[in-house]
Amino acid sequence: MLYHAHEMQKSWLSSASAWASIGAEMLTNPVNPFAYSGMGPAAASALEVFAHAAAPRGKPAFGIDSVEVEGTQHQVVESIVLNRDFGDLVRFTHDALPEDAPRVLLVAPMSGHFATLLRGTVERLVQTCEVYITDWHDAKQVPTEAGRFDLDDYIDYLIAYLEFIHENGTGTGGLHMVAVCQPSVPALAATAYMNARENPARPKTLTMMGGPIDTRQSPTSVNDLAMDRPLSWFRQNVIATVPMQYRGAGRRVYPGFMQLAGFMTMNLGNHILSHYEMFKHLTEGDNESAQATKDFYEEYRSVCDMTAEFYLQTVEEVFQKHSLPKGEFTHRGQIVDLGAITDTAILAVEGERDDISGLGQTKAALNLATGLSPEKKQYLMAEGAGHYGIFNGSRWRSKVAPVLEEFFAAHA
Repeated sequence: MLYHAHEMQKSWLSSASAWASIGAEMLTNPVNPFAYSGMGPAAASALEVFAHAAAPRGKPAFGIDSVEVEGTQHQVVESIVLNRDFGDLVRFTHDALPEDAPRVLLVAPMSGHFATLLRGTVERLVQTCEVYITDWHDAKQVPTEAGRFDLDDYIDYLIAYLEFIHENGTGTGGLHMVAVCQPSVPALAATAYMNARENPARPKTLTMMGGPIDTRQSPTSVNDLAMDRPLSWFRQNVIATVPMQYRGAGRRVYPGFMQLAGFMTMNLGNHILSHYEMFKHLTEGDNESAQATKDFYEEYRSVCDMTAEFYLQTVEEVFQKHSLPKGEFTHRGQIVDLGAITDTAILAVEGERDDISGLGQTKAALNLATGLSPEKKQYLMAEGAGHYGIFNGSRWRSKVAPVLEEFFAAHA
């Protein structure tokens, strides 16, 4: 019933959005005398804000057409190099990359948003690196015949992706893995698993950015929510069945719209203020500022479902049991020994104002990797940065990304 109720609401809002958009265009038409009155522009702006907020959204495109290197624009080539049931491996490169460019596997979160949330991360890294990104599929579009997808499968996918890049990548500057937020846990586990078995595709470095390695450190409201309720509550209240109109009909999922509702509610005041500012910009004719807000929410509201088993296992193992920092995390029934990491250098990046992964949660990985020498451990606390600021925006481009590039080069 949950999913069907959402689909009915989405259908109604889609129609309302279309009518609001038409109304806004009519009120701003030059031949309409109300377009020049005090109320006309204000009403048109209000309708435009509503139309944008209520419009249905699908998967956005990365849209990275070119990149500037030393003052010259170079065309970026985007290609799917590996296709799997639950996620593609997408490669970004350009002709100005040197032969010794680092090969970077950028692990996108499977947390309700598409991998395009890391568009800014890719855009900055591809200036100097051959970038690969995990482009996870929307679970409601994956047929049930494809089977389950849980934390074990996530780790297996990362290992398979690293092995593919090791065998097929062109850059000679070493293979590196960068995990943003939630995938820090499976990325660290995969790194330990590969180090223990001396897998030749094990990454030279692992960078974790705002990841919930040990959520007992500086717990946030996100962590509190997971701790305050038993796993049965999540199973009964936030898990839904994909309806018949989608390819994944019958699959049990944690819907993206539930995740979005949670994130919006957590900072509701800021979101209301952002839309009010958009309304003022439109009324004043400042279309550039209004468009910047639209672009942000175009991505922010584009959400996807994740499999129920992956979501529930993540809640239980990462946020409730704290299995990884306690040394109890398993992969395919075997304990993951973080002390086995001896070859892969680790960089932990945290944002000073991160309200999703608190300070110390990612840094904990450095202490857990007991077999790694101190010179292969590094920590960066990005001053003034929130959760999204450590991988997107001006602080990411000017303060965080250069540290990653130096870290890649030092351990190539």
